[in-house]
Amino acid sequence: MADDSFDPRAVRIGKLQELRARGINPYQPTRFDVTASSSDLHSSYERWEGQSVRIAGRVMAIRTHGRAMFVDLADEGGKIQCHLREDIVGPEQFALTEYLDLGDILGVEGTVFKTRRGEVTVEVHEFQYLSKSLMDLPDKRHGLTNVDLRYRQRYLDLLVNPEVRRVFDVRSRTIGFIRQFLAERRFMEVETPVLLPLAGGTEARPFATHHNALDMTLYLRIALELHLKRLIVGGFDRVYEIGRVFRNEGISTKHNPEFTMLELYQAYTDYHGIMRLVEDLLSGLVQYLQGSADLEYQGQVLHFTPPFDQVDMVERLFEKTGVRWEDIRSGEDAHQFARDLGIAVDARFDRAQVLDKIVGQVVEPDLVQPTFLWHHPVDISPLAKRDPAYPQLTERFELFVAGRELANAFSELNDPLDQRERFLAQQEQRREGNDEVPPLDEDFLNALEHGMPPTGGLGVGIDRLVMLLTNSPSIKDVILFPTMRPLGSADDL
Repeated sequence: MADDSFDPRAVRIGKLQELRARGINPYQPTRFDVTASSSDLHSSYERWEGQSVRIAGRVMAIRTHGRAMFVDLADEGGKIQCHLREDIVGPEQFALTEYLDLGDILGVEGTVFKTRRGEVTVEVHEFQYLSKSLMDLPDKRHGLTNVDLRYRQRYLDLLVNPEVRRVFDVRSRTIGFIRQFLAERRFMEVETPVLLPLAGGTEARPFATHHNALDMTLYLRIALELHLKRLIVGGFDRVYEIGRVFRNEGISTKHNPEFTMLELYQAYTDYHGIMRLVEDLLSGLVQYLQGSADLEYQGQVLHFTPPFDQVDMVERLFEKTGVRWEDIRSGEDAHQFARDLGIAVDARFDRAQVLDKIVGQVVEPDLVQPTFLWHHPVDISPLAKRDPAYPQLTERFELFVAGRELANAFSELNDPLDQRERFLAQQEQRREGNDEVPPLDEDFLNALEHGMPPTGGLGVGIDRLVMLLTNSPSIKDVILFPTMRPLGSADDL
């Protein structure tokens, strides 16, 4: 009969106390000078064979053979097998292995050799406890499979699921590539405020906080746009920021309340110039990470060789539904259109919001290969410049891949009077109860009135980009510590 009173944590604390009774405090070492990593030893064995090395890592497996044992140590680069023999380390030190548990962190010094089976191994001459683990690691055979627990305790997820480490390695390399790509094109990286007296740049509900010293409400930014465009006004021709933005919205496989955006602005170009930049950036990135311009995502092979496809939003909506955007003249008409298509929309949505929702349901899911959806109407593009040939449309595109929006860009509106009119039209929606519409930003309008050159702008969701690059189905898979519901509530995974 199983002993339900068995407490593995208490057993480990007992081992800790016995170590301390022997005069060993496993938390006392303040440093351990490492001379090689597991990946060094595996990738360059010929260099290290017979050499003395110092490595450190977490104990992930223990195999005892009488007066000898094998221990697998895991470090950032992988795992290395260590061989401990009583006749080499000495009886006194070998006796300390009695207190060894999975999860303990050790530092070892020894020589590098290969076993008869050809496995690279360190013959340990001396070892040292660097930290004693008081909790069991998840079962080695089954790993950490509880999805909710994986997100809440990412440290365990990283320890026992090697493929998770790869995701965040790809994320880091992606951001590094983007920075290098933009530096080569003379873009300057900048930082703009996170706390703002008003949040603008897109339609989204912000998070609010209170500044005690100034006795004023401040908001976490919902976009990077307006401050970056102020810098274009100020004389910087190419600027970008990679930063966190915050939107007080629902949680899903595609949405997290805080996420990472790349926004860039280039003076003296338009949305066609930004299209070429996006093609070069993404094709180069996929080639860098994959070794080819093809990428598999959720069973689909995506081709990132330029040029990307282009689809006119209004024309594709007409092809799909037989109805043109301009033929829907009122909010009532738009809601009836949605009902005819069987699409549920918020009753408070105005005409433009309903039509945008319809496009999201009937047009966007078919955009699997990298595709620029362009020519957005003015009424859903308040910051984009009008197309001179079609004044009711704008010089804007969204990039879709695998049916999801990955980027948004346009020729930036630099006419301050037109911009004011569009902002004022938005304010009417705000007065009617749409709290996602930002308040009027007079300082930004003042900046525009000082003159902003023709400018192309781009926003890319870094998290969704990494989802594609790592074949991850949920945004939680690519954010180290995603926002989670409190324990005990239904989690939207």
